[in-house]
Amino acid sequence: MDLKELNDLDFSNITEWPAPAMGFAIFLLCAAIAGGWYYFDTKDQLTQLETAEQKEQELRLDFERKQKKAASLGEYKQQLAEMRESLGAMIRQLPNKAEVAALLVDVSQTGLAAGLEFELFQPLGEAPKDFYAEMPIKVRVRGSYHQFADFVSGLASLPRIVTIHDVNVAGRDPNPGGNDLRLEATVKTYRYLEEKEGGAAL
Repeated sequence: MDLKELNDLDFSNITEWPAPAMGFAIFLLCAAIAGGWYYFDTKDQLTQLETAEQKEQELRLDFERKQKKAASLGEYKQQLAEMRESLGAMIRQLPNKAEVAALLVDVSQTGLAAGLEFELFQPLGEAPKDFYAEMPIKVRVRGSYHQFADFVSGLASLPRIVTIHDVNVAGRDPNPGGNDLRLEATVKTYRYLEEKEGGAAL
């Protein structure tokens, strides 16, 4: 089929076209339909499919993360129970308001039992924290190193939490003897704050 025959084709009577021209026309028509189908329908579906695949991947990763958390839930609960138990034990070591006076006596008695001579025992003002209050006591005592060690050991053995800070040991005079030393320090006790006092609820 040459160019002249192609120009002579009657578009109003396609059924009379030669087989090659008819085949080519059918091919063009099918290609146009396929292109239109892809552009107006399949292309959007492929975009939706790609979006759905990405979403599936995100959901899969999210599921795996949650599955790992769920698998560790029992362990987390056990750790939480242990933490609450430890916190409860620590809070029980904090005296309430009524027990503070007795605790101050215990601190001074611990020093006297160690053989120390008190020059100063001065409770300072409370310093409120989150759920407890610090109660510092300035102390100045005379004694030997062994007596100081017994005092600190005795404080650590008290049933309530007592800590010692800002320790300074020096001789009483320019020629101090080993058994004639002065210790200055801040002893801190701690009191549990009730909720009505502004303490955090536990």
